[in-house]
Amino acid sequence: MLPSSEISSSPVPGSTLGHALLAYGEARRIAAAGARRELGLNELDARALLFVADNPGARPSHVRDHLGITSAGVTTLIDRLVQRGAVRRDLDDDDRRVNHITATVDLGAPPWSSLRAFDADIEAAIATINPAEAGRTADLLRRIVATAAG
Repeated sequence: MLPSSEISSSPVPGSTLGHALLAYGEARRIAAAGARRELGLNELDARALLFVADNPGARPSHVRDHLGITSAGVTTLIDRLVQRGAVRRDLDDDDRRVNHITATVDLGAPPWSSLRAFDADIEAAIATINPAEAGRTADLLRRIVATAAG
């Protein structure tokens, strides 16, 4: 992550807040890439695993829609995660054509916890901030993102 001195003295024009947001995004990207590298996952596989962990029993179509990929792509992706032992497929009792995907690894335990470690550290830092100030900051960030997203 960039030190605050580099953020404010960057030759790129922009506000201090804008630079801080970019630095946060870059630090998160680097942390996620390191975790994926440690686990031998590509970005899409990691995103799918996190989604399935947060949505146990998700159907492949739910994973597909979340990731914005094709049906063939999600089948291949889930095959990779099953082969790694990271997820399992369960048949639906009512419709044997339907699969439900469930994470089989504990994302709270090493080495899988590395996927969420950066976010957990951020949450721990946020917990030290006055709740009213954190709320105002969250409102500001939501407005910035909404404006930037158009």
